[in-house]
Amino acid sequence: MSNAAAGSQAPAAAAIAATAAAAEPAGSTGTAGLRDFEQDEILAEQLTRNVQFFGLEAQKTIGGSFVVVVGLGGVGSHAAHLLLRSGVGRLRLIDFDQVTLSSLNRHCLATRADVGLPKATVLAQHFKDIVPEAAVEARVQMYTGEGEEALLGGGPDFVIDAIDNIDTKVDLLAACKRRGIPVLCCAGAGAKADPTRLRLVDVAEAAADPLARAVRHRLRRDHGITEGLTILLSAEKPRCGLVYGGAEGANPLDYQVMPNFRIRTIPVLGTTPALFGMAAAAHVLCALAGQPFTPQPHFLVQPRQFTGIYDALVEREELRFGTAEGVGVDAAEVEALVKDVWRGHSARRPHPPSNDKGITRSVGHLTLTRWDPARAATVDNLVLLTHAEADEHEQQQSLEELRRREPELCRRVEAVLSRARHDFMWRC
Repeated sequence: MSNAAAGSQAPAAAAIAATAAAAEPAGSTGTAGLRDFEQDEILAEQLTRNVQFFGLEAQKTIGGSFVVVVGLGGVGSHAAHLLLRSGVGRLRLIDFDQVTLSSLNRHCLATRADVGLPKATVLAQHFKDIVPEAAVEARVQMYTGEGEEALLGGGPDFVIDAIDNIDTKVDLLAACKRRGIPVLCCAGAGAKADPTRLRLVDVAEAAADPLARAVRHRLRRDHGITEGLTILLSAEKPRCGLVYGGAEGANPLDYQVMPNFRIRTIPVLGTTPALFGMAAAAHVLCALAGQPFTPQPHFLVQPRQFTGIYDALVEREELRFGTAEGVGVDAAEVEALVKDVWRGHSARRPHPPSNDKGITRSVGHLTLTRWDPARAATVDNLVLLTHAEADEHEQQQSLEELRRREPELCRRVEAVLSRARHDFMWRC
C-alpha cells in the first residue's frame, strides 16, 4: 500500500468513497471459466505453459482459487498481476490509495493516464484486457479491523499482505491467523537493490529487515504470535534512509496520505518491489497447486559444525550397530540435511525460539539419528534432534509405539523425510 504523498493529485475523499463498494467482477465467467479453462480454446492456449509446469489438475485448482491482495503499490501490483496471468480465478484487490506520478517507476501496469485514479480500480481495468474471464473485485479502502469481514470474508484461499504501514499490517496478519487463512507477509522493498538477497522465512527468524523486525515484535507483543507465519524479506541492508519530499517551510502534516501514516517516504528502485511481487506470486501459486517449495534457510553455520554432526552420526552408528556401514550419506549431504531439510532445528521444535535472530546459528547441540531403526541411515531416514532427544529416540525398538503416542510428530517428520527423498532423488 503506497504511502506516496497525495498532494494535489489526490481525488476528493468523497470521490474515493464513491468507488469503495465492491466492483463488478471483471470477467464474464469468473472462477468457473478459469477452473474449467481447458474447455475454452483461447484460455487453454493462454495457460498451456502453466499446465506443462503444474499439471492439469493443479492448474484447475489454481483456476478455482480466491486470493486477496492488500496493498497495490510496487509489490502488491506485481503480485496480483502475475497471479492473474497464472490463472487465479478470483482476485480481491484492496488499496485506499491512488496512482501518483512518482509511483510509475515501480507500478506494474499503471500509465500516466491513470495518475490520480484509485490503484485498485486501475488494476481491475487493466486486468480485463489480460484475462477477461477472471473475477476481479476492486476495493478502494484501507484494511481496518472494522472492515475485516467485508475484506477477508468469502473464504479466500490465500492473502498477500503488501502493506507498508505497521499498524495496518499487523492487524491484517493477526486477523488471517485467527481466521486460519494462509497469508504471506511482504517486508520492506524500499532502499534495496540486490535480487540475490530475497528470502522467505518464518516470522520467528525475521530479524534481517527493519519492517520484518517490527512486525515480529508487534505480533509477539500484541497477539502472542511467535511462529508459523511466512515473511518475504530482503537480507540486504538499506542503502538509504527516509526522505521528506515536501516544500521547504511547508507543514509536514499536509503531506500525509492518511492520518497516522508516515510523512517521509523511502527511496525505491523499481526493480526490487517487482522482484518481491513476483516472488510472492510464485510462493502463493505453488502453494495453491499443492506443490510448495522449501525456501533456502537464512542462517549461517560454521562448516566445522557440519563435520561434527557427521562424525557424531558415525559414532552413534558404531555404538548402536557395531559398524558405520549403514551410513548412506557423506559430509556434504549432512550439510544439506541440516540446513535445507531440517532448517537447523530439532524435528521436535520446527521453529526457533523467539530470541533467535535467525542470522547466525549454532547447531552443535544437534545430531542426526535413524528415524526408523530397521532401515539404513540414508537421507530419507535421518532425523535431526538434540543429543538428549536422539538418545531417547534410540531407546525405541520400532516406530509403532511412537506413532500411537505422538501421531502429529510422526506425520510431520515423515512428510519431511518424503520431501528429502524426492529432493535427493533417492530411490528406496
